[in-house]
Amino acid sequence: MARFRITTKHVKNCNGIRIEPGMSVEVITQTMSNPVSTNGGQCVVDAFYRIYGINIKKAGCLNNIELNVELM
Repeated sequence: MARFRITTKHVKNCNGIRIEPGMSVEVITQTMSNPVSTNGGQCVVDAFYRIYGINIKKAGCLNNIELNVELM
């Protein structure tokens, strides 16, 4: 199992959703693969919705340009 911290890099205001830099979540995955690109990033989407109540996919931020992924 691997634990990742995913943090937003930029300010973004899209589709009525505001993203601030530094918003972060932690996800635990079964593999060492990047959780943003694995399984459509669903575990990352779920984590941001659970913590902040936002849909990061709808905001267009579910990519490695907008998110910093680090292995813990």
